[in-house]
Amino acid sequence: MDTAPRPTPADLTFRDATVADVDVLVALVESAYRGDSSRTGWTTEADILEGQRTDPQEVADVIAAPRTRLMTVEYDGAVVACCQLQGRDDHAYFGMFAVSPALQGAGLGKTIIAEAERVARAEWGSRAMHMTVLNAREDLIAWYVRRGYRRTGEMTPFPYGNERFGLPQRDDLAFELLVKDLD
Repeated sequence: MDTAPRPTPADLTFRDATVADVDVLVALVESAYRGDSSRTGWTTEADILEGQRTDPQEVADVIAAPRTRLMTVEYDGAVVACCQLQGRDDHAYFGMFAVSPALQGAGLGKTIIAEAERVARAEWGSRAMHMTVLNAREDLIAWYVRRGYRRTGEMTPFPYGNERFGLPQRDDLAFELLVKDLD
């Protein structure tokens, strides 16, 4: 049984990412979703997609994008999670969410998404949060539904042939839009 101390919300530090964080954030996102390291957590996509989840250029682009924040979460001096927020009209887009596989299941995800929702309301007056999730990730979709997100049934095709998004291991992938009202 793991007896390592688990962070509480008070133990976390939230800050905006800088270009100095790019390599650490790429490694974090990759570890949470791809390859063998991702299998220690529950957010792995290793059986659905191989190859990369992100790269340094994409992370740097997110950091530099207007009306966008790449929130970086630290615990005990180490980056343990991140998420992208982008203000869009009356809603915010939530993406690039990753929690270190070693800390998944400790409640960090709930804390981070609640902070992201608070920031979206406070910073941009967002009335809703939008995100897209791979349709094959029923467990992840169910987790978001328990947090108040609703399935819209609106699908965007997976970009087959574009290796920047990974190498699909199946031919039925799409992204489903999930929405939560923040009012």
